[in-house]
Amino acid sequence: MNCNSSPDGARGISCVICAFNEAPRIAAVLAVASAHPLIHEIIVVDDGSTDNTAEVVKLFPSIKLISYRMNRGKSFAMATGVAVAKCELLMLLDADLSGLADEHITALATPVLLGEADVSLSLRQNSLLVFRAIGLDFVSGERVIRKELLSEALEEISGLPRFGIEVFMNRKIIARRLTISVAHWPEVTQSRKTEKFGYWKGIRAEWRMITDLLQMSYPVLLISQTYHLLSLRSNYAGGVETGIRVWCSERKHR
Repeated sequence: MNCNSSPDGARGISCVICAFNEAPRIAAVLAVASAHPLIHEIIVVDDGSTDNTAEVVKLFPSIKLISYRMNRGKSFAMATGVAVAKCELLMLLDADLSGLADEHITALATPVLLGEADVSLSLRQNSLLVFRAIGLDFVSGERVIRKELLSEALEEISGLPRFGIEVFMNRKIIARRLTISVAHWPEVTQSRKTEKFGYWKGIRAEWRMITDLLQMSYPVLLISQTYHLLSLRSNYAGGVETGIRVWCSERKHR
């Protein structure tokens, strides 16, 4: 089902997943996302993979696949996916999640769908200890946001450092004083780069990502950004199951 298949389809969710060499992992994420009733379309941007990521995605015929040969980085891939998304709301998911289940998608989507928060972020089991301690992962790749937050700046996003997209989104969230809900995902982990590429290649990849973060913002500013995001956390406490039943009921009667 796409966003235009119902009168209020604009309130549906487009899911954008950026992937680079995620063939061993992406199928598990797609199996959950493609079966979830709140997700109206899924767009996978294959960011120049050299493995069979694209072939795995093609096993899910309902999913829109965008592929290009050269690896351009997550920021460019995100801009590519957002540009073709049809829905008012975007769910951004990383392709390398383990343990993702239906209830995690629901928990991430519900606060925004019900208007209890403007943005939602995940907090995974293996988020950094400091993030779990403060209750917020400011570089989480799993988010629900309004499309217009990104679509108005696609050219700028395309030119960001390869892993600069999350810090860029944070700046937008802070500037607009958008309220944030945190979806706790204690059963979900993200594959570390050392697991994917081996120890030394993984360490280099991790440092490359850290360098991109520092290109976007100095350490003191990153701490300040985290503080501001914490101040924007909503007090969303509605039960996920109850909330989603209310939202579905409202859709039915429109």
